[in-house]
Amino acid sequence: MTSTRDNKIVPAPRRRNLGFVLVPVVALALMALFGWGLFRGADDLPSALIDKPVPEFALPPVLGREEGLSTQDLIGHVSLVNVFASWCVPCRAEHPLFMELSATGEVPLYGINYKDPPEQARVWLDELGDPYARIGADIDGRAGIEWGVYGVPETYVITSDGTIAYRHVGPITRAILRETLLPIVRDLKNQSFKEPTP
Repeated sequence: MTSTRDNKIVPAPRRRNLGFVLVPVVALALMALFGWGLFRGADDLPSALIDKPVPEFALPPVLGREEGLSTQDLIGHVSLVNVFASWCVPCRAEHPLFMELSATGEVPLYGINYKDPPEQARVWLDELGDPYARIGADIDGRAGIEWGVYGVPETYVITSDGTIAYRHVGPITRAILRETLLPIVRDLKNQSFKEPTP
């Protein structure tokens, strides 16, 4: 003889089973979203500053360097501006490429050191090398806000008249440098060379 209690279905185990299924599904969805955000291209994060003048800014030099960086330093030649920080792991990964690029002399590379403790920035550059023609210390992140920095690293291509032509969010790889950034730089340099001087 079974009691009515024995005949009732207790819902608690179903809730636990639902939890065992729901938690992995949610975790998988979050991992997929994170992976999509990590590997999506720079074009997915449009910049309102493309085809607009570089923001007005004037940054002091990084500790141990003599020259800072300002808007005026970016006018008169095609250049790259790299926003980096010593605490940024992808910045460390892309740094050897910038050292190689600097050695070629093909395009001036400027740095904005973003929200970095001054001593850490100095040690990082002394340890890894300094590929930058000039570096500004953006300790409070105000210049980064003006530039629309989403997160470090970011790299911008600047035209000779001081206009932002291209923005890449994330670390630069050899392929990105060779297939995207340098062709843009070369095209802009050719355009500048062809323009008649007034």
